[in-house]
Amino acid sequence: MNTLFEHLTGLHTLTDDVIAMDFLMNAKSGVRNCAMAVTECASPEIKQILMKQLDEAIDSHEKITNYMMQRGLYHPYHIPEQIQLDLKNIQTAMNIPS
Repeated sequence: MNTLFEHLTGLHTLTDDVIAMDFLMNAKSGVRNCAMAVTECASPEIKQILMKQLDEAIDSHEKITNYMMQRGLYHPYHIPEQIQLDLKNIQTAMNIPS
């Protein structure tokens, strides 16, 4: 994205936040989908493969969560801080010219 445009709209501060949060939400969805697939599986061999994928999906989710927490992009244990961060992101998004 154009650097000038990013600074004018405030997106220069949101880019990493938005990418990381999107990545986290997709990882969470992957965990949920894998878990559902495990419960629907009839074949023991396929179930074992899906369980391995579920473990990997959970590990990925944890790594993304830790990355975001270390950089101050996610505050799962401090709800008031997370709410303030979310409100700031909402306000920035609302100020983007259409």
